[in-house]
Formats: sequence, C-alpha cells, structure tokens
Amino acid sequence: MDAEIIAVGSELLTPHRHDTNSLYLTGQLNSLGIEVRFKTVVGDDAERLASVFRVAFERSRLIILMGGLGPTEDDINRQVVAEVLGRTLHEVPEVIERIAARYARTGRKMPANNARQALVPEGAEWLPNKKGTAPGIWIEQDSRIVVMLPGPPGELEAMFDEQCMPRLKNRVSGSQMRTRVIKVAGLPESEVDQRIAPIYKPYDNPSTTILSTGGAIEVHLTARAATKEEADALLEELTDKIEPVLGDHIFSTSGETLEEVVGMYLVMKQKTLATAESCTGGLLGERITRVPGSSEYYLGGAVCYSNEMKIRFAGVSPRLLEKYGAVSKPVAQALAEGIRRRTNASIGIGVTGVAGPGGGTEEKPVGMVFISVSDDRGAEVREFRFPGDRERVRLLTSQFALEMLRRRIRN
Repeated sequence: MDAEIIAVGSELLTPHRHDTNSLYLTGQLNSLGIEVRFKTVVGDDAERLASVFRVAFERSRLIILMGGLGPTEDDINRQVVAEVLGRTLHEVPEVIERIAARYARTGRKMPANNARQALVPEGAEWLPNKKGTAPGIWIEQDSRIVVMLPGPPGELEAMFDEQCMPRLKNRVSGSQMRTRVIKVAGLPESEVDQRIAPIYKPYDNPSTTILSTGGAIEVHLTARAATKEEADALLEELTDKIEPVLGDHIFSTSGETLEEVVGMYLVMKQKTLATAESCTGGLLGERITRVPGSSEYYLGGAVCYSNEMKIRFAGVSPRLLEKYGAVSKPVAQALAEGIRRRTNASIGIGVTGVAGPGGGTEEKPVGMVFISVSDDRGAEVREFRFPGDRERVRLLTSQFALEMLRRRIRN
C-alpha cells in the first residue's frame, strides 16, 4: 500500500508554521510497511483542495488529509471530500452530544457553529476525538482509503494511534519497511556519492538517498520485504559493501549523533573534556551537553569572545594575540592547551574564527576558522574555510570540532 498526505491550512504556506504532522504520520506509516510517495500542502481554498484531492485519489491507495475539520468557515475538508466522492453530508447527533458535553464540563455552552463538526459524508465512519472537538473521518471507496484528521498535533497523534493504526494493520499486505542511516563526517556529499554510487545503483531494494544535514552527510537505505528480518538482511548486505568504501568517515549506522558517539568514546577511554570557544559562542559545549550523562566526561567550557577573556579564562598570552591576532592557529592551540590545563581535563578543544557577516578581511575572510584539539600527546590544529551565513559557519565549526575530537580519541 502506498500513501499520500495532504496538509490543509493557509497558515502552513507562511513562514510562521511548520508541518510536523506529516513527519509523524510518515514514521507511523513506514512502521507498517506503508510508503509515503507524495506530500502536498494546500491552503484553505475549496477549488484548489478539490483539484489536489482528485489527483491524490487517482494515484494513491491511502490518502490522509490533516486539518480543516474545525468549526469555522475556512474548515472545508468535509465538504470538499464529500463533493469529490459524490457523497452528501449528514449530521450525526452523537457527535453533537459529545461536543456539547465537552463544553459543559468546562462550564460553557457549545457555540452554534460547532455543529459543523458533526457533518459526516454519507457512508463514512467518524472517529472519536478524545483530545478535542473535531472527530476524524474514515472513508473506503473504490479500493481506496481516505482519512481526515484534525490539525492540532496532540489530537492528530492520539486519534491516529488509537483509531487508524489498528485498522491499517489489518489491511496492509504484510510488507515490512526498514530503514538504516549511515552517518558520514569529513566528506562532501558529492564525494560520498561518487564513492558509493557504483555499489548502490544496481539495487532497487534497498533504495538509497543521500542527504546533507547539519554538517554531516547521511546515506538513507530503505528496504522492503515480507518480514522485518528479511528487510534487515537486505540492509545489512548493502551496508557491508558501503562501509569499507567510506571507512572511518562513518561515525554511526545506528542513529547516534556525532556528540553521542564522541561521548561514548570519552567514556570508554575514561577521558575528560573541556572547551574554549570564541566564534561558536558556546554552541560546542551546548551540543556536548545535549547528551544525557555528559557530566561524566565534560568538565565545562569557557566562551572566550573577547581577547581579554581569552587571556583570563584560557591563559592565552597577550603577546600571542598581538603577534598573530585572535583568529589564528597559535591562538586556537593556546585556547585548547590553556583550557585543558586550567580544568585539568584529559582533552581540551579551542575554536576561533570569523563567523560573519562582518569582521572579515582579505587575509582573514568570513568563514575562516581554526580548531585545535590538545591532549597529553600534544596539539593538533586545523584551518577551515566554511561557506554560508553566520549560523552555518558556527554549526560547521562545532561539527568539525567534534569530528576532530572523535578521530583523536579513536586513534
């Protein structure tokens, strides 16, 4: 069974609202072996929604509409779906009673326009809403299933889990879908694809998608089979061929973030860590402490934004700053060594650079960053030139600092 999701609401076409419901639904559907092949966002316009729904009904066996079930004039899903499917709407007294009772429990009287939420297409089933007033709707027609769900995430998730998942489990063909994500650091997306394309291209199953996300590259493998075990075996076969080609650039095949992997290495090696950050402004420390239990290995850090704080918090020499400038290899190394020494940590990391958008020069342009990792074997310092805006430069700096640390601990 393939599926299509239609998110309805003009607010979703603005920069102020994100469609997180479709991500949740996709995960739940994939767990049943149902693949989502199309997602559409459409505003509160009856003609446009009708056009989108007609196309979806022709090409997909399962169509899920989200939103548009409220009591206001712009909640048009019931009417549009009923018209396209050639069904009339009728009022369900039990739904009105439930909505009225919900209002009564809060000491209020149900507004008249809430009766609109009791309109259900002829022959359809209505789905109880334990979290709100709008019931969902389930329609089966021409070997298709149409599901209408309320827009608020809390209402949608509860209704889908309790009302829809059991029904869908009884209708799927027994196909299972499994996914594995291979996370890669230190290689650009183009090189990852160049290395592994000859391996994955002969395979239709699993399918392969390569994504660039947050400074890392992710290789998504998706397999379909009659059982989870068979799907996992397909994933294992392709993964075993990809891993030697990407080598130690792979930092995870089980979903861990880079900061989680670094944390595991620090625990295994019984090492402690401290950070001295300039251009990242504490982002590196924040990422490290996202991991539960990070207090076991992360001693703390200093945001050394000004030269004065570099001197005071990390013991950087004023003469070093004067001679080389704050954005330089010697200062990055001094930050790493100084914070390690002052905290008595096993490992120190120092970062300094020009995040932008201003402050760059011809000699030290925006995006120039120096990262240093110091331990009892000495210090490693690397120079980077990161593209993008301020936030991207800061994110990439934290990512490559963690990757340098990962390799340092492993080796």
